Amino acid sequence: MQIITQEYKTANRESGPYGITTGQDGAIWFTEHKGNRIGRLTKNGDMRTFDLPTPDAGVMSILSARTGDLWFTEYKANKIGRMTMEGTFTEFELPEANSSPYGLTEGPDGAIWFTELNGNRIGNITPTGVITEYALPREGSYPSYITAGPDGALWFTENQNNSIGRITVDGEITEYRIPTEQSGPVGITAGADGALWFVQINGNQIGRITTSGNFTEYKIPFENARPHAITAGASGYLWFTEWGANRIGRITCTGDITEYPIPTPSAEPHGITVDPGGEVWFAEECDQIGRFTIQY
Repeated sequence: MQIITQEYKTANRESGPYGITTGQDGAIWFTEHKGNRIGRLTKNGDMRTFDLPTPDAGVMSILSARTGDLWFTEYKANKIGRMTMEGTFTEFELPEANSSPYGLTEGPDGAIWFTELNGNRIGNITPTGVITEYALPREGSYPSYITAGPDGALWFTENQNNSIGRITVDGEITEYRIPTEQSGPVGITAGADGALWFVQINGNQIGRITTSGNFTEYKIPFENARPHAITAGASGYLWFTEWGANRIGRITCTGDITEYPIPTPSAEPHGITVDPGGEVWFAEECDQIGRFTIQY
């Protein structure tokens, strides 16, 4: 297997790309945390940006919904945003101040589910803007990323509670303690094997949890890799960013890890996505979008 790497400079300096997703239009969409914009990048390298209505919103995670709309979190503005592919924005403010929405995913119920870092809650918002929130059992859990599981529930990381959480669409919450203490779980995704896979930014590991709550952990070879986000890719592989090691990692469902360096030093990779063609795209906070083309 050969990896061909391309990097694309963002249209504006100090944009700080963070979250990234594959749109239903075939383009790559990303958030500009510092630039306060949503960006769009085609496979031909054409880039376009859209300014957010709220100044200094702290835009973080982004997803492409089944309807084609883009949904994103506004950490500083305390809002959930929605954008059409044509650039029309709608923003929904959360009921409680300083909730700090962060991760989000589309649920099996058609709602967008999100985490509240400082609010210590899991919330969901319907397409019409109705918001429901559920408090976590332990204060200061710092829920981070969230993903739809294969069991019809939503699974999320509790960064400061060293746990993986599960919430049903009816709001019933279960928590599973991670074996490695103070591991700092962040990104989470559903794997092709029917389990949930997550990164441990402090534990320097990739974790796996079954829907029945059984854990397996895999140490990352590069010391202090500080993995951040993870996504499922083609052929059963899972891909993750190594913020501290300036690399992109790949893990098989049996736990074999391979790491690939990013050409630009100190690129600070964060969000990651895989397009339908199997290409891996990642947001580099150094004002670039990275792309791995894989040739077998």
